[in-house]
Amino acid sequence: MERRTWLRKLHRPLAVLGGAIFAMAAISAAAAQEPTTEEHVADLLKAVDTAWLLIAGSLVFFMQAGFAMLTGGFVRSKNTANILMKNMIDACVGGLLFWAFGYGLAYGTSSSSNGFIGLGDFFFNNYESFASWFFQYAFAAAAATIVAGSLAERLKFSAYLIYTVVISGFIYPVVVHWAWDVNGWMSAFNKDPFLASGYIDFAGSGVVHMVGGWAGLVGAALLGPRLGKYGPGKQVNAIPGHNIGIATLGMFILWFGWYGFNPGSTLALTGGTAALAAKVAVNTTLAACAGGVAAVLYSKILTTRYDPGLLINGILAGLVGITAPCATVDPWAAVVIGAVASFLMYLAVLGLDVIRIDDPVGAFPVHGIGGLWGVIAVGLFSSQTGLEQAGYSDPSKYGLLLGGGFEQLGAQLVGAASIIAWVVVTAFILFFGIKVTIGMRVPPEEEEKGLDLLEHGLDSYPDFGPTGPGVFSPGA
Repeated sequence: MERRTWLRKLHRPLAVLGGAIFAMAAISAAAAQEPTTEEHVADLLKAVDTAWLLIAGSLVFFMQAGFAMLTGGFVRSKNTANILMKNMIDACVGGLLFWAFGYGLAYGTSSSSNGFIGLGDFFFNNYESFASWFFQYAFAAAAATIVAGSLAERLKFSAYLIYTVVISGFIYPVVVHWAWDVNGWMSAFNKDPFLASGYIDFAGSGVVHMVGGWAGLVGAALLGPRLGKYGPGKQVNAIPGHNIGIATLGMFILWFGWYGFNPGSTLALTGGTAALAAKVAVNTTLAACAGGVAAVLYSKILTTRYDPGLLINGILAGLVGITAPCATVDPWAAVVIGAVASFLMYLAVLGLDVIRIDDPVGAFPVHGIGGLWGVIAVGLFSSQTGLEQAGYSDPSKYGLLLGGGFEQLGAQLVGAASIIAWVVVTAFILFFGIKVTIGMRVPPEEEEKGLDLLEHGLDSYPDFGPTGPGVFSPGA
């Protein structure tokens, strides 16, 4: 009896104790399932970096509008729709090809990947890397679009459809793999660089701009000049574009997009890269400004006029030139690089006329030569601090003109020569194959009337035309 009474007295405190233990266990289990503060912070940092890539990629993609306006303004009104069609189809074809094959050739991660080419990740479907794919796609579309300017006003649209597939899906991705993939033979991200820090091309003076510019040069050489561009002897006839206003708008859109192109190539904002992105933005701005001012001075000295077309391309040349060294040089060097890029661009314009290669918008002088200069400038002007800030492996081998020796410049020259050789050979095979099969060039009568009418069945400026019969014209 006494024992029962004692147990009754303990019943309530034991129940309370048991309930407390159960509650503590439940709270502990719930706490174990909740993300920790560290996990919350890591997730937030990842979201910031992902957002940065998406925003930067969107800016780069918006450069397609800049290319459209620039090339549309630099061609004659009768060819406006044609060049705009080519810009639009670049974005579409480039997206599909880069998803299906291009990204896999550039960054494929299978065991079959090697120093020359990536293999794997075809028909890309990696949830964790979609932001990276989107950013890289915007670059691929830009590379293919550059070529259109060199071949404007006389290329068949059918020929264009073939070459943009090959450039977006094969020629460009191979160069990306060489230079930017960790397995690429000349990549600065390779754990065993072939010279100094390897080939440094922070945002693509060589990888993007040289590929487009040099492919355009090969195509223009095989295509031949526009009717009336060159006369007897050494006569060179100017064929002005129809709208300097929209060409200027295109330049400013491209300049704006470059703030995704260059600063976005940090690929992140966390871990100290935000400060690097800000430095890159400053260098990008200074090079563009210096290229524009230099172009005005060159045009006045050499032509006695202030040429707005030369100013537009001078600014763009400065932007192309700073794209490779933007993270590794100091601001004063960005000014020098932009001014020199502008001057080299103008020399290239004169040189093309000497050898009678017609480039209606100056794509090769701006992108081919400006890009080459940018790659070389890395080896001339990169500072030791700049290489350290950008995270390259051997900052002791910095720019030749700053006392860092020849080795980094040597790596840049090898990389540039390799890109040029690859693009020239593959582009020649591509364009020559098109020329001997379906043909590259429209008939002379179509070129005279304009590609808009007979290739696309419309007049871009119907209030001032039509200039001839088209599919939708009265009496067609």
